Amino acid sequence: MLKLILQGMAVGIANIIPGVSGGTMMVAMGLYDKLIHCITHLKSEFKKSLKLLLPIFAGAGIAIVVLSRLFEYLLQYYPIPTNFAFCGLIAGSLPFIVKKVKGHSVTIGKLIPFLIFFALVIVMALLGEGDSASADVSLSFLNVVKLFGAGIVAAATMVVPGVSGSMMLMLLGYYDVILATINDCIDGLVALDMPMLMGAVGVLVPFGIGVVAGIFVIAKIIETIFKKAEIYAYYAIIGLIVASPVAILIQTDWSSASVPTLLISAGTLSTIFENVPK
Repeated sequence: MLKLILQGMAVGIANIIPGVSGGTMMVAMGLYDKLIHCITHLKSEFKKSLKLLLPIFAGAGIAIVVLSRLFEYLLQYYPIPTNFAFCGLIAGSLPFIVKKVKGHSVTIGKLIPFLIFFALVIVMALLGEGDSASADVSLSFLNVVKLFGAGIVAAATMVVPGVSGSMMLMLLGYYDVILATINDCIDGLVALDMPMLMGAVGVLVPFGIGVVAGIFVIAKIIETIFKKAEIYAYYAIIGLIVASPVAILIQTDWSSASVPTLLISAGTLSTIFENVPK
């Protein structure tokens, strides 16, 4: 049980850092196939599946709650170096996925999913919210639907090896605001501040429902896609990964840019890229 909780914490850490793939972390720990099986066979193997899923989800939740304040602080006060660090993590994860298609010839058919998903990420960045702190999460039907949709997208990408769910949240404009809301929820709970707590719950509940729905619905789709068109799926993932650093830099707030900041950012980028396990 404790081992599973610790593994879940590792998955949670991976999912909260833009550029780090929770799916890749699960593959590295030998959990990926087991988790996908438990999610897609929850109804038929309910007790067996819960024994694996509950400690993993609990550990992931603990990690997300603990680290959310740290990343909110970094993005608020050091946005450029932090985003360059995320870019380094994303670029560093690319060789892991490229190995999956090594030995397979490049064809037009395989390039099509690459180009489609590359373009999709860039368009999302250009049309997105920009600074995610400005994303509107005030209580309204439309915003509840958008939060639910953001949760589904984040969950879908969390379970894909090589793709970061938190990176997709950043592109959608909800990464910062979800972190801030998690922290508000904790602060409201500790201080027994009911207005703050209820405001945070009003954001996290539709988002959380979207995450759960996304994990269970998308997991089956992903399982089927990888069985029938694995190489094409990996080319689509490569398109997402290659486009992601460009998209993050498009959305970065450059108002605090300076020569020292850019030098630090370049150093952060190269250091993290070189130390990501290939």
